[in-house]
Amino acid sequence: MTDTTKPRGISLRKLAPLLMIVLVAVAGAYFLRDVLSFEALRDNREMLISWRDSNYPLAAVVFIGVYIVVVAFSLPGAAIMTLTGGFLFGIFPGALFCVLGASIGAVLIFTAAKTGLGDMLHAKMHSQDGGGILERMEKGLHENEVSYLMLMRLVPAIPFFIANLAPAFLGVKWRNFALTTFFGIMPGSIVYTSVGAGLGDVFAAGETPDLGIIFQPNILGPIIGLCVLAALPILIKAFTSKKEPSQ
Repeated sequence: MTDTTKPRGISLRKLAPLLMIVLVAVAGAYFLRDVLSFEALRDNREMLISWRDSNYPLAAVVFIGVYIVVVAFSLPGAAIMTLTGGFLFGIFPGALFCVLGASIGAVLIFTAAKTGLGDMLHAKMHSQDGGGILERMEKGLHENEVSYLMLMRLVPAIPFFIANLAPAFLGVKWRNFALTTFFGIMPGSIVYTSVGAGLGDVFAAGETPDLGIIFQPNILGPIIGLCVLAALPILIKAFTSKKEPSQ
């Protein structure tokens, strides 16, 4: 019997969104490195405050839109955007604006990666693995998908763009990705937005904000607690599955 099945090539149409993201990210890293910076925020703070006071609804929409673009194209400056959100809008609604912008941007890049290379790589891994270790790892991920995704969002050491792209290559469900992103980035967003809300005093003192504040014990402790809660279903399932054969 002749196998008439031809391997599918990579569709340029499917790759287009991902290629555009890569090109914009490279260009943005070069051209925007001085625009999305603490110095730019400090030097233009009075103009930004004046614009916010005279066009508050528009300022909020534009801020969320810019944040979406920054995250969707993995541009440098997400931390500065969060500080700016706190500086312009306070902890609330500044944190909400940041979470909305970051979540929508993350979903966009996740969708682009999943429809571009994600599905193809996912199928390729399955065909080459033959039911081996990769399939077992993926099965464990999908059995505890929400818990794993929440951990990726809560752990400060995991870069944001990796947490956006890795799930796309592992067949993660769109809904679970969107929900865990929205709720998982809230703690960190609130912390950095609160730092941004106090930037007026930082500017007056001629200092720079301490972005390492999230690693201070009084802030890292509650985040670790949230990580433990997110990991609890995984631990319980692993413990009960080990006990089942002996029953």
